[in-house]
Amino acid sequence: MFTGIVEELGTVIALEHAADSARLAVHGPLVTSDATHGASIAVNGVCLTVVEHGDGAFTVDVMEETLRRSSLGALTVGDPVNLERAMAASARFGGHVVQGHVDGTATVTAREPGERWEVVRFSLPGHLAPYLVEKGSVTVDGVSLTVVEAGDDHFSVSLVPTTLELTTLGSRAVGDVVNLEVDVLAKYVERLLATRFAPTEVSS
Repeated sequence: MFTGIVEELGTVIALEHAADSARLAVHGPLVTSDATHGASIAVNGVCLTVVEHGDGAFTVDVMEETLRRSSLGALTVGDPVNLERAMAASARFGGHVVQGHVDGTATVTAREPGERWEVVRFSLPGHLAPYLVEKGSVTVDGVSLTVVEAGDDHFSVSLVPTTLELTTLGSRAVGDVVNLEVDVLAKYVERLLATRFAPTEVSS
């Protein structure tokens, strides 16, 4: 479980593709300071399991399903990535409930600079549109953000100076692909309501 508060900007130091998976090595001294084998670290919003660690870096295996649903397959050596360790039970809950289970990808379509902040607009896959509401939460590349505008095929967020400076969202350009995770609470509500109000079969 994560909260969408990025702890560190890491750097991809190795990437090895196989037929149906990839092995990714990331330099991140902070998130590896207490890493153990099997620990969970979110990389651009994707929950991954540490298989090796040392010298300020960690290695993870990325399965085909994750490569297909996220932007991790397009990473190259030298790319910056947002990193967050799994939440400790005693920690402050700074963002919202983030599982690290990417629901799909979006594309940056516009950036509107302000005096100290920016409004960034993204495309939105149609099947995810019902889960985004104005002033609700969404995770973009592992960053917990508040939705400013939610349309049928787009949404926008405002990025404060800290987010622009300390995450990859500060350098994402128009056309770049990002990972999306919608609020899991919305998905549970949908499932519960569908079950409760599903039509029942009437016997004659």
